[in-house]
Amino acid sequence: MATRRPLHKQQKERTVASKDPPGKAINGAQIPFHFNLWLFLTVENWLFDFGRPIYALYASDMFPLSRPSIGDYCHMAYNIATALCVLQLLDRCARPVPKYLQHVLVAVFVMGASIHLVGDSVQHRLVHIGYKLHLPLSENPVMTNLQPPALLEFFKLLEFYDEHLGHWVWYVPLFATYVLMFYGGFVRENPSKIPIAGWILLLPSALFEWYLVTEGQIFVPFLIMMACMVLIRLFRSGEFLDSNGQWLFLRGALTLVLIGVWVIYLWDDEQLRRKYPGLLYIPEPWSFTSLYIMN
Repeated sequence: MATRRPLHKQQKERTVASKDPPGKAINGAQIPFHFNLWLFLTVENWLFDFGRPIYALYASDMFPLSRPSIGDYCHMAYNIATALCVLQLLDRCARPVPKYLQHVLVAVFVMGASIHLVGDSVQHRLVHIGYKLHLPLSENPVMTNLQPPALLEFFKLLEFYDEHLGHWVWYVPLFATYVLMFYGGFVRENPSKIPIAGWILLLPSALFEWYLVTEGQIFVPFLIMMACMVLIRLFRSGEFLDSNGQWLFLRGALTLVLIGVWVIYLWDDEQLRRKYPGLLYIPEPWSFTSLYIMN
């Protein structure tokens, strides 16, 4: 008759086994490329985030200025859809990501995107009365004749919520979730490969991320995200990166190339330099559109 091991030894063995990260990749099976989630994230980003100022601009007659526009509703849909998609991607990582960290980052992300929603909604209404996106706030013709002049300070506060606080509270936790996804993409053996559909999806997704970084003026957090990925790769040199982690890093690298091309193309533009002085010169696409296309 087999002898039964003492209870404390069984508990110790279970504790040691629990230290190994769960997931199919640990048992030798591949973690597949989550094409459906990456495709959904890319499509809803283009439709709801990139498309919302266009919808707000050309469908303005359908919505009174005192009520949310179609662009605002798209922003609300983006906040919900992106948060749910990011949670799904984090939940499917080969290595588990702490749940409390997932929930905190996504909650802060939604708060930042909601702060931005309000400021951006007002800014795009100002365009209809002559506000120029390529000019600094104090130099805009709409603002020079404000009465009383102290009203300008209120619009500066609104711009701060829109262009600074909203963007940073929105994008920093979003980039942090990408770093967690990258960290969670390491496996001990048998890494999956990026399918052809994933390679095709890489360019439109990187193009949107280029828009995100340039329009949001968040190049520094983006650069920190890429640096964190490189450091994680160096510290985990003995492990393999699955297809989702590879795709994330390649998308970021391609985004860096697109940003470089954009900056070089507009490097000598004197009018845009007025709004974006200094060495870190990355013009916003909508400022370029306001200056050269809408005029």
